[in-house]
Amino acid sequence: MARFLLPRTTFYCVPVPAIFENSKSSFSSISFKTHSQNDSFSDTKQQITTLCSKGHIKKAFESFLCDIWTEPRLFSILIQSCIPTNSVSLGKQLHSLIFTSGCSSDKFISNHLLNFYSKFGELNNAVKLFDRMPRRNYMSCNIMIKAYLEMGNIENAKNLFDEMTERNVATWNAMVTGLVKFGLNEEALLLFSRMNVLGFVPDEYSFGSVLRGCAHLRALFVGEQVHAYVAKCGFEFNSVVGCSLAHMYMKAGSLCNGERIIKWMPNCNLVAWNTLMAGKAQNRCFEGVLDHYCMMKMAGYRPDKITFVSVISSCSELATLCQGKQIHAEVIKAGASSVVSVISSLVSMYSKCGSLQDSIKAFLECEERDVVIWSSMIAAYGFHGQCEKAIKLFNDKEKENMAGNEVTFLSLLYACSHSGLKDKGLDFFDMMVEKYGLKARLEHYTCVVDLLGRSGCLEEAETMIRSMPVSADAIIWKTLLSACKIHKNEEMARRVAEEVLRIDPQDPASYVLIAGIHASAKRWQNVSEVRRAMKDKMVKKEPGVSWVEVKNQVHQFHTGDKSHPKFVEINQYLEELTSEMKMQGYVPDISSVLHDMDNEEKEYNLTHHSEKLAIAFALMTIPKGEPIRVMKNMRVCSDCHVAIKYISEIKNLEIIVRDSSRFHHFKNGLSGFVPPNLGSYYLPLSGHDHPDIYKTWIPVGNDRKIRCIVSIPSMKGTCMVIGDGIFTPAISGMSSLETNLLFPF
Repeated sequence: MARFLLPRTTFYCVPVPAIFENSKSSFSSISFKTHSQNDSFSDTKQQITTLCSKGHIKKAFESFLCDIWTEPRLFSILIQSCIPTNSVSLGKQLHSLIFTSGCSSDKFISNHLLNFYSKFGELNNAVKLFDRMPRRNYMSCNIMIKAYLEMGNIENAKNLFDEMTERNVATWNAMVTGLVKFGLNEEALLLFSRMNVLGFVPDEYSFGSVLRGCAHLRALFVGEQVHAYVAKCGFEFNSVVGCSLAHMYMKAGSLCNGERIIKWMPNCNLVAWNTLMAGKAQNRCFEGVLDHYCMMKMAGYRPDKITFVSVISSCSELATLCQGKQIHAEVIKAGASSVVSVISSLVSMYSKCGSLQDSIKAFLECEERDVVIWSSMIAAYGFHGQCEKAIKLFNDKEKENMAGNEVTFLSLLYACSHSGLKDKGLDFFDMMVEKYGLKARLEHYTCVVDLLGRSGCLEEAETMIRSMPVSADAIIWKTLLSACKIHKNEEMARRVAEEVLRIDPQDPASYVLIAGIHASAKRWQNVSEVRRAMKDKMVKKEPGVSWVEVKNQVHQFHTGDKSHPKFVEINQYLEELTSEMKMQGYVPDISSVLHDMDNEEKEYNLTHHSEKLAIAFALMTIPKGEPIRVMKNMRVCSDCHVAIKYISEIKNLEIIVRDSSRFHHFKNGLSGFVPPNLGSYYLPLSGHDHPDIYKTWIPVGNDRKIRCIVSIPSMKGTCMVIGDGIFTPAISGMSSLETNLLFPF
């Protein structure tokens, strides 16, 4: 509905700034049109309401002007109707008329004006009106509390709440909801408890808010107490409360209880389906999300933007590209292809499925891009090792005067970390804090520690962890522990390992890292002690799992897995492929095996890593020439990284592997990344657009490194080696093609 101005022939409009002046115009300053007043007041009210509901506010005012003056409370209907039609100017003119006519002392009308200003975020006007109200009631205070909270002014909301002599349930609801919204969940729970002590009976909105607070805290025990109170008050089968209960349970990790709540609901609506799918996604039950999505459609419900975000995110985690494309088609069909959250999910999904080009296409097709979509695209470039493009995209965004947020800088730090751009990453960290005034979160510090650790600045990384203003978690210490393993700093590794196990003694990844450090030094007794400690504490190592999508079906492989129907054929194919790789110069890196066994057993163990099984199966089934996309739940080991480079060279195809950290692109014996435990980085050089110009640091021994710059414009390039010493491909982790390029002599 277009905005319009009331005709000046109807009344003399007082300028908006004069609304709050103490002057008062006379009654005669307004000229009225004649109008029949035969209808009763109730009929008039109904007719005005009907006209306003259709957006005809101006017509309602002109047609019933005399009736409105006779009963000024009819102004409230007009004021209220300005909100859904975004008629800000009209609402202010009506306020001018109300003030001029002397009706501003009416609490009912003033409350509607307060609500009008608060809905449009005009807090200053709302405060001025509230301060000048001669008579207020709890409704007036409720509206102001909501307005303060909507604008983030928590202290003023608290002060007004404490000053109130009379409150109702809506007052308590407003405060509890506001506190939860701004993350003050403990305070919200205490306020809810105080509300009950004072004898106020909660309604569905009270329970909905407090259960959201429990969900954010993952406070299962408190949530169960609230659940008991919900049952006592008879709200257990209420759809709003039921969905909030299910969300609380699933957020706290109790997926079964959350599902049970949804199944017990007498009317399972779209909100309930969305709650269930979001809960399953949070608990990493991604197959369940896709199953329930199909069930929801079969039940006759049409997906909305919330549904699509959950389903697309699940496709991202499962890396099911074909299914993701089908969901994208449904998004277009449903008319949700312009929704920011959906487009952002699509950009992320295509990126995580290994199809960066589709990710770029989804990004470019979005006409109205906000900071969320920009951040998603920057993250996509970083995830695929294209740091220069991520930085360029950020610079383009800055030129459009679109400020970055915490997520944007997290994506940039991640990109710099995995491309070895230490100085650039530190510059972005400083820019985030100093230029944009953003507060660095633990995730940002973790990225910086990773950045410093990969660059060999271990002491600097440890100093940052111990001096940062936020409490360190196990993840940031494990990041440093991984760097200690890469750079073989055993003294620091022992110190860091103590911190990791102190915070999270049940984390299997920490024990595996510690065992790996001992194994690399061939201290098998220490490895056995670590494994014994895991057994004593009942800590189980997460099995390595890889999967590949072939003909719309996902095939999973575990390390050493013999359960696949085609295992015999896969095993035979792998043996033949390994022999061919060895003829090209491949030497299995048995040092990466964390078990004390003979070399033949170690080699067999390496051959049957899950990613190699998945690639072998894909080579047997996927049409020749098509790229192979394999996903793994853990990091790719150094031996598999080298082996996959040889496979891509022998088979002359592109292999894309996504592990728990990032993407590895292999093409014709070259890789977009060198594995982190080799301590090396391949990345496009600044100033060069060609993807085959790289630089790398290759470790030799414990201290010495050789810096290589490789130019490969036509697969026949030149090489410049800075440093001393010659080393074998087995040490450097290079395929034969890379060896010939680096060492043509």
